[in-house]
Amino acid sequence: MIGHVYFRSKMSSMLTEVYVATCDQEIVDYIEGVGGKAIMTADTHERASDRSAEALLTIEKQTGVKADIVVMIQGDEPMITPEMISAAVQPLFDEASLKITNLMSSMQTKEEHEDPAEVKVVVDKNHNALYFSREAIPSRKKGVDNVPMLKQVCIIPFRRDFLLEYNNMEQTPLEIIESVDMNRLLENGIRIRMVMREEQTYSVDTIADLKNVNVKMKNDPLLSKYLAK
Repeated sequence: MIGHVYFRSKMSSMLTEVYVATCDQEIVDYIEGVGGKAIMTADTHERASDRSAEALLTIEKQTGVKADIVVMIQGDEPMITPEMISAAVQPLFDEASLKITNLMSSMQTKEEHEDPAEVKVVVDKNHNALYFSREAIPSRKKGVDNVPMLKQVCIIPFRRDFLLEYNNMEQTPLEIIESVDMNRLLENGIRIRMVMREEQTYSVDTIADLKNVNVKMKNDPLLSKYLAK
């Protein structure tokens, strides 16, 4: 799964370089074995953003190059595409006041909408996030038809300095209640631009998820571009 995410991320023309940040030596060995770059981090991180911030500082120290934008791509999204990464990053080039963006996509079933493993989001008319939850939001309990069922897709570009600023913020009540770190930003009044994509991607959190993704990726057009490696 990490291999899929790594190779597909490498296809993005938006990214100068791709590193895998992990506290697992097995993953480091695998990535280096396929010619990739990996950064070993502490094993005490509770959030992916904390790990990404540590890796960023290590990379900058090693290379002597300071990043402008850091794209955090979670390793459980094997169906991502290079176009999704480009779409997520583009608003940071277009709008200087933005500090962070997220991808989102539609959910196709009520079962997915009710799955606590999926992070749901509701947005305003400008596609800025209003709230993130593992519950089914907005509610369908009043029988409203065509409830927008939107989920976060974990490709999250930060401006470099804001990633470090974010990691110095204290955790917030709604972040802890929902177990969704983006709520920390909303509780601090930070605008998060959500970018809509039509591609259907699925994170892998359970054996059932793995089986589902295996089926859906059988005819994936990107596979032939890197599986031979």
